[in-house]
Amino acid sequence: MAEAERIIGTPDTPDADREEQERTGTGATAAEAGRPRGKRRIAVLFAVAAFAYALDLISKMIVVAELEHQEPVEIVGDWLRFEAIRNAGAAFGFGEAFTVIFTVIAASVIVVIIRLARKLYSLPWAIALGLLLGGALGNLTDRIFRSPGVFEGAVVDFIAPKHFAVFNLADSAIVCGGILIVLLSFRGLDPDGTVHKD
Repeated sequence: MAEAERIIGTPDTPDADREEQERTGTGATAAEAGRPRGKRRIAVLFAVAAFAYALDLISKMIVVAELEHQEPVEIVGDWLRFEAIRNAGAAFGFGEAFTVIFTVIAASVIVVIIRLARKLYSLPWAIALGLLLGGALGNLTDRIFRSPGVFEGAVVDFIAPKHFAVFNLADSAIVCGGILIVLLSFRGLDPDGTVHKD
């Protein structure tokens, strides 16, 4: 009887259950497949964040050592130059009177991204959030460890395009991550990988 059920493939048999789960993507098979995908996306998020953070940190160390208190270095004529400045405000020099508030906001963004990572199954979202996380960590490091004091530190900016505010690589990562999130939202792609239509 068991042999006949195996050949016919009745739903009562374990083999049939396993085949049904694989066909429909339900049950333990789908869950086990989903977990590694989620872990890979989280790994991408933190890898992108680590790369953006390291790039920002190294660039600021070089700028402080080589450019601070020096004449600006022209890169593309007077259209783009490197000029070391200390910025107590937000990105691009806005709101210098609210340094502590911007520090709290940056810390909050980092916490939100880390919490959101648990539900992350989308590669583009992982990249976008990784850029945001790396940029936020980069500027938060300056806020904590640079003068004039903890949570009031001035951020090192050095990229100075003509007729534009001076910024750094952390600012660039934050802006690129934000733009990517807006594009993903317009396309209806959620962080968990689902696509919704409005």
